[in-house]
Amino acid sequence: MGLVAEFDIYCEALPLAGVASDVPDATLTLDLQFNHGGRPLFLVTVHDGSRTACETAFTAAYDVGEWTLVGHAGDTRRYQVFPALSLEEQLGEHLDDLEGLEALATADAIIERIEVIPGGWRQTGWFADRDAFSRFSSFWQQNAGFQLHRLTQEGESEPPGDGLTDRQHEALRIAYERGYFDIPRQASLEDVAEELEITPSSVSERLRRAQTQLIEETVATMWPPLPN
Repeated sequence: MGLVAEFDIYCEALPLAGVASDVPDATLTLDLQFNHGGRPLFLVTVHDGSRTACETAFTAAYDVGEWTLVGHAGDTRRYQVFPALSLEEQLGEHLDDLEGLEALATADAIIERIEVIPGGWRQTGWFADRDAFSRFSSFWQQNAGFQLHRLTQEGESEPPGDGLTDRQHEALRIAYERGYFDIPRQASLEDVAEELEITPSSVSERLRRAQTQLIEETVATMWPPLPN
């Protein structure tokens, strides 16, 4: 039976890790398009954060050749990013085993989600069996940093999740602890923003997304359908 794993890879040379460090209040998810030869095209979805700061970080990044904004809705933006380096050029000086990296491309695994974090990537993936996961995790343990958050068998029951990102969890916790949800309210958006070191508009967007996600994952699933 297959395995589902969620883990962090800590390697500052991974594509766009520097951008994530420059815009820590944004969430960047990455899709790699490998049909572009040795330099896979990046499709980057950015939630929250300053658009100006993010685009400035793209322009300044050593591993970004060109970038284009292809669409946006609210505080969510989609970019097409052309890398300045091949993966071998980018990682060659930081990984001792480039042949092992190439072998991972043919491993019995599917990486379902890549979130770019300061200093590396957070990934969720499906692995055919424990041997396939062991080969993957062993490579990164030997060549960079690796932290496993979750490993379950496909179809195995898991503790109920809420679908929130780490930043949404943090925003809700701080807003709750500061009294933002109290009646009467004991803290303002500006107070929460100051502690999170982001703008009030970013706090508002993050809290709205978190509350919407919680509703969708909890009470909304039990609502009866609306009458025709």
